[in-house]
Amino acid sequence: MNRSVAFCTLGCRVNQYETQQIREQFGAAGYELRNDDDPADVYVVNTCSVTNMSDRKSRQLIRRFKKNNPDAVIVVTGCYAQLNPDEAAELPGVAVVAGTNEKNHIVDYVNQFFESEGLNSGASRHVLDYDEIKNYEEGGMITGMENRSRAFIKIQEGCERFCSYCVIPFARGRARSRNEQDVIREAEALIRSGFREVVLTGINAALYGIDLPKFGGRSGIDKLIERVAAIEGDFRIRTGSLEPNVVDEETVRAVIAQEKLCHHMHFSIQSGCDSVLRRMNRRYDVETYKKLASILRSEDPLYGISTDIIVGFPGETEEEFEETVNTVREIGFSRVHAFRYSQRSGTAAAKMQGQIPGPVKNSRVERLMEVAAECEKKFMEDNVGHVRSVLFEREGDIPGTAEGYTDNYIRAVCRTERPEDVTGRILDVRIDSVDPFAGDRVNGTILW
Repeated sequence: MNRSVAFCTLGCRVNQYETQQIREQFGAAGYELRNDDDPADVYVVNTCSVTNMSDRKSRQLIRRFKKNNPDAVIVVTGCYAQLNPDEAAELPGVAVVAGTNEKNHIVDYVNQFFESEGLNSGASRHVLDYDEIKNYEEGGMITGMENRSRAFIKIQEGCERFCSYCVIPFARGRARSRNEQDVIREAEALIRSGFREVVLTGINAALYGIDLPKFGGRSGIDKLIERVAAIEGDFRIRTGSLEPNVVDEETVRAVIAQEKLCHHMHFSIQSGCDSVLRRMNRRYDVETYKKLASILRSEDPLYGISTDIIVGFPGETEEEFEETVNTVREIGFSRVHAFRYSQRSGTAAAKMQGQIPGPVKNSRVERLMEVAAECEKKFMEDNVGHVRSVLFEREGDIPGTAEGYTDNYIRAVCRTERPEDVTGRILDVRIDSVDPFAGDRVNGTILW
């Protein structure tokens, strides 16, 4: 009798890619693939551990699966499993704990579980220490994703920047790059199968290539994008978040020269204040960030620049916070993801003096997001009257419309008699207006 398996993913794009990889490995092994709300013999939970709250969500999800499916075998993998393997192994129903570098062996570990005495012998743990994680673990090429228009391609694993607030280097290990030819082969196959957008993603995508001799210890993300862009076909490229402490002016200019690269870049600034950046161990200053942003906008004044900002970092004064607010205004981000600083055990920042009270952090986030919303609205208004390319991903919620994202990452809705005919296509669209009923999208007209 064939066994069934379901999956649940928390966290980043890398986790989403890896879950797809694991899903296809189980399918190849003869397992029936099910949705996470369906009964299944096995549940694979790909966890996140970027914050203490992420750990809590991971534990809650595992307990929920066990409660809803008492006989289920549960596999815990991902960053929470890597950082807290013993804690994960003690959760009810957990049979296998697999660290971040062991995901490609999960099918074998599950089969071994069924062949053994099962939970009577306790959960098996397969977790390497940080110093043991030295090589990129190739798990084979994926053939699809849930979104039939956009596909993630993992290019890199790990990070060794050790920002003072971040635990991820301990969860993922040092930076390791995927073989360039494997990336190209996977991209070619996905494009041939109909995907019109590929997103090159990693734990720190900007670090791609620093461990490969051919790049001489510097980022090779520009060279990789150049090779992907050379693939034949009607498609476009996006990158995962790039770090201004890794990429330099030369790299940015080389990256944006590629015609197939979307005119949107996610640059994580984390703070718009130099003194806070130093405490964060970010290794760049605000002026460096502004220069990189100006290069993007010199290529295209409507280049979308999104970012992450941590509010209420230890010791952040009101004056330092206002510096961040002013930086957001000056750069004019197309989108800002603001996070309240949360103490993460195991990081340097968790031990710092001057932890900011919760109500102060909440107030600052609200103030920052008001300014961010103004910037986002202005960015969309500036696009009105201009023509942008749109990848239509689905029929719109309103009958007779299709929806997708512009190359500079604005959600666009267009009227069309047959939405199914434009889904999965990249078409030029004139931006007509910012939608008055949904301020996070624009309305446009397809230029046939």
